[in-house]
Parts: sequence; C-alpha cells; structure tokens
Amino acid sequence: MIDAGDTAPDFTLESTTGQPVTLSNQLGIGPVVLYFYPHDFTPVCTAQACMVRDRHADVLAAGYRIFGISAQGLGSHGKFIRRHALPFTLLADPDKRVARGYGVAGPLALFPRRATFVINQDGTVRERVVSDFRVAPHRDLLERLADLGPPVS
Repeated sequence: MIDAGDTAPDFTLESTTGQPVTLSNQLGIGPVVLYFYPHDFTPVCTAQACMVRDRHADVLAAGYRIFGISAQGLGSHGKFIRRHALPFTLLADPDKRVARGYGVAGPLALFPRRATFVINQDGTVRERVVSDFRVAPHRDLLERLADLGPPVS
C-alpha cells in the first residue's frame, strides 16, 4: 500500500466533468486529496461523501483539490453528485486498476478500501488514512490539512 513519503502512482480516469483526469496534470495545478470509497449510495460511503462536501471549502482554502474514486460508472457517480450536492469531481475506476496501484483494491478486489491520500504537488504522498468502516479518521485528516502547513511544491 502506498504510504506517506511514497510517490503517488500516476493515472488517467474518466470523470464526472466529462473530461479525463490525469493525476500528473492535476498536480501541475496544485496538490490533491484523493479519496477511495467502496460504492455510491451505501450508508457509510454517503456519510463520507457528505462529510467531504461539508469540508470542501476548508480543503480548498488549504490549497488542495479533492477527487473521489470508486469502481462505479459515471452514470452512478453523476446521480450520487446530484443527490448529495457534491462540489467535487468523482472518477470511475471500473477495473480497479488505480485502486490496485495504490494498494487499496480491498479483499478479493471486489470493492476499493476506504482510503484518503494527501498528495503534494511534487507527487509525494504527504498523509494517508485507511479506515474501512469509520469516516471519522478521514474527517480528522481533512480537518488537519490547514495544520499541515502550506502544500509542498
């Protein structure tokens, strides 16, 4: 599993914006928070998405942009965004290639694990949290972003 200090694997995935998202291109703009989650519309994943939504402005103010990744397709992601007014982009990883690259493909690779990665603009992972059944550690990481200091470029 990718850990703090490791280089984040680059990828390109389809997004709910209609444009493919490539991590290295996004890091050229600024640092990124990637969060992996198992499935749209499940209770814990919905709680996590709404928690990220509610902290989105603070994360942006700290200098980071957020992308959520799961295996569902863009149709499901679009409905999830509309239903919960999510202000960030979701990425579709249907073959779980990116989840495997980050080491979060999950047991039997059925669903990705719940993991959050804070990635500096130089591509190194600054912080990582993995908590499959609890949202609180992910919330705590987002709340700490301002305390981590300015993003490293």
